[in-house]
Amino acid sequence: MSTQTYSLAHQASIDNHETFWGEQAKRIHWHQAPTQILDNSKPPFAKWFTDGQTNLCYNAVDRWAKNNPDRIAIVHISTETETEQQISYAQLNQTVQEVAAGLMSLGVNKGDRVLLYMPMIVEAVYTMLACARIGAIHSVVFGGFASHSLASRINDATPKVIVSADAGMRGGKIIPYKNLLNEAIDIAEHKPAHVLMVNRGLTEFTPLARDIDFEQLRQKHSKASVPVQWLNSTDASYILYTSGTTGKPKGVERDVGGYAVALTTSMEQIYCAKAGDVFFCTSDIGWVVGHSYIVYAPLLAGMTTIMYEGLPIRPDAAIWWQIVEKYRVTHLFSAPTAIRVLKKHPTTMMTQHDTSSLRALFLAGEPLDEPTSQWIFDALQVPIIDNYWQTETGWPILSVARGIDAQMPTKIGSPGKPMMGYRVELIHDQTGEICADNEKGVVMIHYPLPPGCMKTLWGDDARFTKTYWSKMHGTYMYSTFDWGVRDSDGFYFILGRTDDVINVAGHRLGTREIEESILSHNKVAEVAVVGIEDTLKGQVAIAFVVLKNSDIATDQYAMIEKEIFSTVDHHLGSLARPARVYIVSVLPKTRSGKLLRRTLQAVCEGRDPGDITTIEDASALEQIKSAMNSSTQKS
Repeated sequence: MSTQTYSLAHQASIDNHETFWGEQAKRIHWHQAPTQILDNSKPPFAKWFTDGQTNLCYNAVDRWAKNNPDRIAIVHISTETETEQQISYAQLNQTVQEVAAGLMSLGVNKGDRVLLYMPMIVEAVYTMLACARIGAIHSVVFGGFASHSLASRINDATPKVIVSADAGMRGGKIIPYKNLLNEAIDIAEHKPAHVLMVNRGLTEFTPLARDIDFEQLRQKHSKASVPVQWLNSTDASYILYTSGTTGKPKGVERDVGGYAVALTTSMEQIYCAKAGDVFFCTSDIGWVVGHSYIVYAPLLAGMTTIMYEGLPIRPDAAIWWQIVEKYRVTHLFSAPTAIRVLKKHPTTMMTQHDTSSLRALFLAGEPLDEPTSQWIFDALQVPIIDNYWQTETGWPILSVARGIDAQMPTKIGSPGKPMMGYRVELIHDQTGEICADNEKGVVMIHYPLPPGCMKTLWGDDARFTKTYWSKMHGTYMYSTFDWGVRDSDGFYFILGRTDDVINVAGHRLGTREIEESILSHNKVAEVAVVGIEDTLKGQVAIAFVVLKNSDIATDQYAMIEKEIFSTVDHHLGSLARPARVYIVSVLPKTRSGKLLRRTLQAVCEGRDPGDITTIEDASALEQIKSAMNSSTQKS
C-alpha cells in the first residue's frame, strides 16, 4: 500500500512551512497580501501571515455575492418547525450588513465580544458573519449547556452583547433558552449591556430592559451598507470553549487569516470540494465542526451549505437522504454515532432516495468502527472517509487527502495520515522517546502548528503553554492528550484520551466539571466520574458517589440518582448527565489520596485493572463491582 504522491507533498509542507503556506495563502482575498508568512520568534506562539490584512466575512460572502449573487449560500431546514429557507449570496450579504449595523448601534466595535446562545437557526450564522465583518469576536455557546456553564463562559469572554432566542426544539420538544439565559446572567459577575432576542414564537417570555428584538433591530437598519473592517491576519476571529481537566473551560482563540487559508485549503485537498458544490454537515454551530464546516469553510469555498435543525430519525430515518436527494448534496459530513443510530433502521430508508449526487461521506468526532463503516459503505457506495481533529486545531490533523492524491487509500478504523503542515509523532509516555511502528504512544505535533490552529487560550497565554506544550527532542511539541498507534504503512489509529476528558457522541466533556456539579448535591461527600466504552456513543460518563450519611437505606439510592441527574442537568445540561450513578462507601485511592480513575474505568469495562496493591482500601474495587451488579441500582 503506497501513498508516495501524498507522502512527498506532505514532507514538503513540513520541511518548508513558509513556501507551502505562502502558496496556499493565494486561495483567499487579501486587502494587504502578507510578505511575512510565519513569525516563530516566540515559540510555542506561531503567528501566520503576520503583516497580511483580510476579513473572513469578505472572503465568505462579499466576493461570491459580487460574482455569483444568485447562487444559494445557505439552505436552512428545520424538521422541528417544518420550515425550509434558501438564502442566496446576495441576500446573505445584505442581511449580514443589516445585522452588523444593528450590533454597531449597540456599541459593538472591533475587538468586542458577542456571545451567541442559540439554536440551529440562520440568525446565528448572520450574527457570526456580522461579527467577522466588523472585527468583533464571537463566542458561540452550545445551546445544550445549562445556566451555570453559560455563566462561566460569560464571565470569561465578557461580551458586550449576547444574542439568543426564545427557544430551540429537539425531537418535537421545546427547549426554552430565555429562562436559562436570564439565570446565567443573574449568576454571572459580568453583565452584558444588551441581549438581542430572536423571537421564534415557540414559547412566551417577558422582555427585560436589556432585551432588544433581533428582527426589529435588523429592520431598523434595512438596506444598510457596512464596509468591511480589514483585520490583521493575527487578530482574533472567535473564542470557542472546550472542556479541560479542571472545572474551568478553556477559551480556544482562533485567528483570522490563518483560519481562512487553512479551511479553504482543506476544502480542496481533503474534501475535494469546489464552488457550486453542496455541503451538508450535520453538526451544530456550538461545536468546532459547525464553526468550520457548516459556516465558514463551505462559504469560503463558494459552496451551498445545508444548516439542519432536527434529528437524523425525525420524522423518520430517511430525512437526511431526502435532503441529499432534494438539494443534490455532494458532500455529507457527520459523526459515527449518528450513523450507528441510522444503522438500527432498514437500509430501505436510504435506498428509497436518489443519493447519486453524493461523492463522499466524511465522519469525525470519535473512532469509526468497522461494522458501521462497512454498513454505510454498502448502502451508499461512496468513499467513507474518517478524519481526526480537535477544537484546538480547527481542521483535520489526520485524514485522507484525495485532493492531492486521488488514489490515497483508507484503512477501516484509522482516520488516516497527517495532513499538510502537521508533523505528527507518537511519544512514549514514560520515556519521552519517539515510538516505533505499532507501539502505543501519545499523539503529539511538532511546533509550529499549521495555520488555522488556535493561537492561544483567551486571556491566558500561560495556561495555553502549560496545558498543551512540552519541550522535547529539541523543539516544542503539542499534546493532543490522545493515545494512538501507527502501523507500518503510516496509518494512525486513535485509542482514547490520556486525561480526564471523555468523548460522548463526539462531544468532549470534562469529568471534573461533572464531578463539581455532583458535589454541589447536599447528600454527596465524594465523587469520581469516568468515561466508559459505549457501543452507540463511543463513551458515556459513569459516576461513583460516596454519601455524607452512610446510614441512608439502599432503597433510597434510585431517588438520589435521579436527584443527581437533575443537578447535573441544571448546572451543565443533559449532555453532561452520567449514564448511571452508583453509590459506594469508598472510592479506590492510593495511600497518598490519589483517586485511581484509570482503575475505575478498567473495572467498569471489564478489563484488567492492573496493579491494585497501591489501593489503600482493598475492598474498594469489590464494592464497585457489587454496586454495578446490585439489583437495587439497575435501571
